[in-house]
Amino acid sequence: MAASEIDDFIGKNDDEMLKLDQNEEEIDRIAEIFKDRCLFISGGTGFMGKVLVEKLLRSCGDLKKIYLLIRPKKGKHPDERIKEMFNNVLFDMVKKQKGEDVILSKVAAIAGDVTELGLGIQPNDLETLRNEVTIIYHCAATVRFDEPLRKAVFMNTRGTKYMLELAKSIKHLDFFAHVSTAYCHLHVKTLYERVYDPPANPHKVISACEWLTDEQVAAIEQKILGDIPNTYAYTKSLSESLVAENFDELPAMILRPSIVIPVWREPVPGWTDNINGPTGLLIAAGKGILRTMYCNSTCYGDFLPVDTSVNGMLVASWNFLAHGKKDVNQVAHMTSSKEIKVSWNEIVELGRWVIENKMPLNWVAWYPGGSFKTNYYVHCVCALLQHWLPAIFIDLLARLFGYPPFMLKVHRRLANGLKVFEYYANNVWDFDNTEALRMRKLLNERERRTYIIEKVDLDLVDYFTNCTICARRLILKERSRRYNSYGPTSYESVNH
Repeated sequence: MAASEIDDFIGKNDDEMLKLDQNEEEIDRIAEIFKDRCLFISGGTGFMGKVLVEKLLRSCGDLKKIYLLIRPKKGKHPDERIKEMFNNVLFDMVKKQKGEDVILSKVAAIAGDVTELGLGIQPNDLETLRNEVTIIYHCAATVRFDEPLRKAVFMNTRGTKYMLELAKSIKHLDFFAHVSTAYCHLHVKTLYERVYDPPANPHKVISACEWLTDEQVAAIEQKILGDIPNTYAYTKSLSESLVAENFDELPAMILRPSIVIPVWREPVPGWTDNINGPTGLLIAAGKGILRTMYCNSTCYGDFLPVDTSVNGMLVASWNFLAHGKKDVNQVAHMTSSKEIKVSWNEIVELGRWVIENKMPLNWVAWYPGGSFKTNYYVHCVCALLQHWLPAIFIDLLARLFGYPPFMLKVHRRLANGLKVFEYYANNVWDFDNTEALRMRKLLNERERRTYIIEKVDLDLVDYFTNCTICARRLILKERSRRYNSYGPTSYESVNH
């Protein structure tokens, strides 16, 4: 999408966003620390990875090179995948600022795969990385909570082991950042910025998965996981322990973002490339498909916009590089619950109001509605009456009129997603963010505006509106228009 089209679906003027009110007397020390450096990023084509690459190119543009580990996908060469990535609206602003040729010259693909032996990188590319790279961001991971254990171990845990082995061979490595998650030690209700014991020995788990088959691992998966609700949390916890083992040998940090949600401010408010988390709930509710959820509506989750999370990563990187690992904590959180607590009920009601009054979706199955259920059995009855029976009826009608059935498939996916959601929606965790508070005090005014890690003071109505607009245009591929005069103009006017 061209930059001129951004106004059509986000209602923002990107020219205003390009005009940063910067004090020329203050130096951007974060940009300076990346100057003339070569970076290696795994997971650079993922949701957070794309935002990280964009922010580095836009705000730290004097870096020398970004090497992205990219596996061939659907017959596309990694170089093709980079060009395809830069066609995303997310990169329109930086292309407008720097020029597309300049941006393309700064980024190069390294063909490989974190699930393959030695990352699947060719010898000549390995030599390039070993000679040139000084900073590594390991972002690659499967974020599917229901991923089979063996696959999750190979992707998340063994992949981290291979990245650490590569890091040890880098000739002039100054920083290795492992992007973990704040939700990987679920037995701890208040998580502090320190290393926790893993649920098992990661080396033994990797070895077991290497000599057992998929079927054999699947047969004992629940026994291995124990009280841990999913393979994502289990394997990310194991991965952290591998990094912690190398703290003395490597200049490494563990970065723990919480639930990463669509862009808050820049470069495109509301931008996302997936339907995970709140975006999926927003779409399902807006389409009228989601009618009931088993959830304690007074509980809250820890959400942080992806642009704020990436800012935190860059500030933490600068802090480590500028002061050395002896003077910094090697674990840092990118979280919000210490300062902001928004209940599930508030989020759903706001999202529903936005969809009903400001940005309705096209082709809805049912008028947006439904509610939380605090009783699991009541929820099951409502799911049968409001999800499964209507889905069966719609699929029967589709068959009668010669169309392929689809609604049962949709509800199976929805049910799987809700099963994961229920565990998190009925529990509460808090996360210490001492490092963020400390790093805020180190930034000058120019850096504070460029890499916002202050308390996120977002207008939830505007935020959900932007998320819905981007979901319509980028995920659902619906034609968008503005709804400034649709329904009431104020959420507060409806509720007061």
